[in-house]
Amino acid sequence: MAGAYHCPMSKPSTPGLEGDACYLAMRTHDARFDGTFFTAVTSTGIYCRPVCRVKLPRRENCIFFRHAAQAEASGFRPCLRCRPELAPRAASWSTEDASRILALQAARLIDEPDAWTDGDDSGPGAAQIAARLGVSDRHLRRIFETQFGVSPLQYLQTRRLLAAKQLIADTQLPMTQVALASGFASVRRFNAAFVAHYKLNPSALRRAGGHREGQPIEVRLGFRPPYDAGAMLGFFERRALAGVEAMSDGTLARTLCIVQGTRSYAGWLQLRFDTEREQVLLSVSDSLAAALPVVISRVRAMLDLDADPIAINAALHASFPEGDGLRVPGTLDGFELAIRAVLGQQITVAAARTLGQRLVAAFGEAIETPVAGLTRLFPTPAAIASASGDALGQLGIVRQRQAALQAIAREVADGRLTLHAGADVPATLAALQALPGIGDWTAQYIAMRALRWPDAFPAGDVALQKALGVTTARAATEASQAWRPWRGYAVLRAWNTLSPRPPLVKT
Repeated sequence: MAGAYHCPMSKPSTPGLEGDACYLAMRTHDARFDGTFFTAVTSTGIYCRPVCRVKLPRRENCIFFRHAAQAEASGFRPCLRCRPELAPRAASWSTEDASRILALQAARLIDEPDAWTDGDDSGPGAAQIAARLGVSDRHLRRIFETQFGVSPLQYLQTRRLLAAKQLIADTQLPMTQVALASGFASVRRFNAAFVAHYKLNPSALRRAGGHREGQPIEVRLGFRPPYDAGAMLGFFERRALAGVEAMSDGTLARTLCIVQGTRSYAGWLQLRFDTEREQVLLSVSDSLAAALPVVISRVRAMLDLDADPIAINAALHASFPEGDGLRVPGTLDGFELAIRAVLGQQITVAAARTLGQRLVAAFGEAIETPVAGLTRLFPTPAAIASASGDALGQLGIVRQRQAALQAIAREVADGRLTLHAGADVPATLAALQALPGIGDWTAQYIAMRALRWPDAFPAGDVALQKALGVTTARAATEASQAWRPWRGYAVLRAWNTLSPRPPLVKT
């Protein structure tokens, strides 16, 4: 049945989509295809996710789009019940032709809220993204419109409007803050875009009896099955740092600080899986409301909720049949992940956790939360960069790692190094390995978890070589070619074969 949903048809709503198969997925509420297409209903002017529980529309009234931006460009409004802004994002990686890959990479940059904080309503626009990808503005616009059916600016506008829609529905932020948090330069531009797209005043979407100021914000995030939630939670539980992270009865809680330009927001979040509904239940402290789009994006990356298991398993199932539900654990903060990766070099997970807890106790800022065990934020780049060698040495951190920690902290603090899913992977790998104490393994590990690069492959890892039955990095690399562009997932599955349960990933 799954294969039928991808068969071509003579007159698709969007090239590559088979209408009858999409309708079947919608009729059965098949979560495997959530976010891979959207259904627009001509009789209502609304577009929905395939998992929407509203009354099934007639087949002749349905038009299917690959992306939300295409539906909105055609005049359809997002469903208020299934809320398209909560759907898993479409896959950003492909083994298809170079033009498609380039267009998907451009979309990936637009999808990253950390890139929306420039205060410019036009960016990240086509010119900025084209420069990042090394092509002309005109070439990018052409291939983007061929791939998505909309311009980069239309795609970005849809992303921002959906982010704003979520803020309006789930918080009590003033509209000025909603506009700024979702990437608009002014309330006037925000209101004009909202009315033009949705034919509604933004305040009309604010739910009566919804979120109350001062109370946690509750959000549901979808994912595509299969998903081994126990493995993911177990991974984070074994590495939890006292004060920053806590696990209780299947609920993961932690503190975090989001920095956006000159503004910073500190708070906490809690999450748990609702596997029957293929959702994550996320609670976010009201103090993080203005940064909610970024928080949600980072939680999705941390839990790898946007992975496309159909594509990944097609490439890896034959080699790793027991790993179909495994996802690659990410992080809420790329700098934190890089610091923890350095602390974990050539020592056990337990030893790395001990060093991390000492670092948090010494340099992490105190924070008050209503969650038991959450009392500190992870140290900032400035705090680690300014720490003395004696202070770090007293924590048990050797000189070589001190140099690596402080080099990373200085680069991040000065803005020369960015560690998030929108970062340039080749350039970031090169920048990391130019720092003292950062080798290929650490750089690839950071790329896999912080940059969300699905093809990351630490070929020199001894445990990986053992799992693959080889003895050299070259042999491991040769063995990995059939798994591209999903080698990061292959690494996870290979490590897991050494122990069916934890550890999933070596720290």
